[in-house]
Amino acid sequence: MTISVVIPVYNTERFIRFALDSVVHQTYSDWECICVNDGSTDGSAAILDEYAANDKRFRVVHQANGGEGAARNAGMDLATGSRVRSSRAPADTCRRSPRVG
Repeated sequence: MTISVVIPVYNTERFIRFALDSVVHQTYSDWECICVNDGSTDGSAAILDEYAANDKRFRVVHQANGGEGAARNAGMDLATGSRVRSSRAPADTCRRSPRVG
């Protein structure tokens, strides 16, 4: 059973690696992670592209800024898993939650 993780991303360059690494290090390996870059103006987009280039379970969507809801919906539309988990990637969430999913 594939689990889809959807992460809307906006200007989280300082913390996004922590969130993505927590997905990578899950003990359950049948997952996909859809990251929706919602018009970030920092280095978030490049980090997302790096993860997608190194692990085919990551998919990245780049879109103009439309807000967290629009980014989440875009990711949900692409999810193929039988279960879908949406996660936030802001600094406060990443500091509190080392595990995603």
